[in-house]
Amino acid sequence: MPDTMRLTDEEKAVRREIEDWQHADASVASQAMDWAMRPVDWAVEQVVSPDQMDQVTDRVEQFLSTLSDASEWTHAADDILAAAEDRGLPAESVQDLRNRPVADLDELARSRFRQNTLLAALEGGGTGLAGTAFVAADIPLLFTINLRLIQQIAASYGFSLEGPMFQPLVLSIFNVAASGGREARNEALREVSVAAAAFADDLDYAGRVSGTFRDQNRHLPREIAKTLLERKLGQTVPLAGAAVGAGVNYWFTTQTAESAFMCARALYLDWKERR
Repeated sequence: MPDTMRLTDEEKAVRREIEDWQHADASVASQAMDWAMRPVDWAVEQVVSPDQMDQVTDRVEQFLSTLSDASEWTHAADDILAAAEDRGLPAESVQDLRNRPVADLDELARSRFRQNTLLAALEGGGTGLAGTAFVAADIPLLFTINLRLIQQIAASYGFSLEGPMFQPLVLSIFNVAASGGREARNEALREVSVAAAAFADDLDYAGRVSGTFRDQNRHLPREIAKTLLERKLGQTVPLAGAAVGAGVNYWFTTQTAESAFMCARALYLDWKERR
């Protein structure tokens, strides 16, 4: 393999971090959320009917199924390019950032975390005050914030994920954030590998080609919706709505940031090894 395609020692260390994340158990944040939400989950079961759950799940599933169609207006490349300029990483296009050291790009990507997690928490707390009526509206807003976050993090490493063709990759990252499971991480990194090959060969990305994954991808929005709704419907519990709304949104956006961060780093390294 030519020297230009080999990873540096720093990049090999990042690869090991990604592998550790891939094979780790559920994060401490996910475990803590599970523990904290147990009494709220019980209360939700008492006040939310199965029909109400199905109605909200259907709306969220429909939104997630068409989510990437909104990608053109949820992310502006100028934001990342301006942030890169502020950090001494001038670039004329997002793609130019691929030639920067991974440590610099890690810093750029992390700079997107705080503003989005706080925005999601504020939005969740506000809609949480309104209880059941705003749960169905809150979740699409939450996913819109998180889609923008995924795109910003990917762009920090030089990859633009705009357009419906990136739906499989975006959904796989959301699935990691919602479930925290090891298998979800494996699936996401397999999808990253496909995307990296497409970018390296200047081909259109179309997601994995196996029939099994396509069948799974049709069901993925519903699985993500159900997982998140088990937490979000805690907003319907009297006196707890605002706190639960803010807390769940903060937790989910933090999980999305970590998942997108690891997947974008993997995309950067996979692309470099293939080019």
